[in-house]
Amino acid sequence: MKKLICTFLIVVAGFGVLHAQEYPVEILTGKVDVTMEHDLSGVKPEVVSAFLKMQEAAAAEGIELKVVSGFRNYQRQLEIWNDKYKKYRKEGLTPPQAVEKIIEYSTIPGTSRHHWGTDLDIIDEAPDEREKVLDPEKFEEGGPFYKMKLWMDEHAESYGFYLVYTNAPGRKGFHYEPWHYSYAPISVPMLKAYLAQDINEIVQTADLLGGQLLSESFLEQYKREQISDINKDLID
Repeated sequence: MKKLICTFLIVVAGFGVLHAQEYPVEILTGKVDVTMEHDLSGVKPEVVSAFLKMQEAAAAEGIELKVVSGFRNYQRQLEIWNDKYKKYRKEGLTPPQAVEKIIEYSTIPGTSRHHWGTDLDIIDEAPDEREKVLDPEKFEEGGPFYKMKLWMDEHAESYGFYLVYTNAPGRKGFHYEPWHYSYAPISVPMLKAYLAQDINEIVQTADLLGGQLLSESFLEQYKREQISDINKDLID
């Protein structure tokens, strides 16, 4: 696939003028080598800086923000997809059912926002919760991360972080994820660059279990719902 580069000069409401950026398709699809030394490896420096400031402010109120997933490259997303596909098939789901089950929460490799180094899955480490931490019920009243959720609802946007997959009525695509935050000053123009791509060229199905089911019409719907139907504050 030939190298594609998109350049944009974007004005994002609330963030002022963003400098023109070049986003090679390799960056947009996570096809880069990053040594994963810690939870914030691969996350863009501006995002790390903003997160650490938010983390410090939350700590003053007894909330210990912890990143459980930050940057994720293409290969890691491929492993997640294939592992889930095999799991669901073993449980008795048909291939189409397995694919539909995967895309309730997980992305097709090459389409994840985690490829960009702008998005973080965040929990509160203070309650010392260790099992299935990315469960929406744990962020509801009475759950171990409810205090964090209330704090993030009030303060996260002031640090540039916005919930991606909200529980807004009628929203389609990925299910509600109260843990997934995106650093808008960078992710907004990156999404714009991504949406300018041909998703049928970006998605490679050779090593993807169930990849034969990802038809052109399937991918167009996926782009419209899973990729684009998100928090409106994250769309230019």
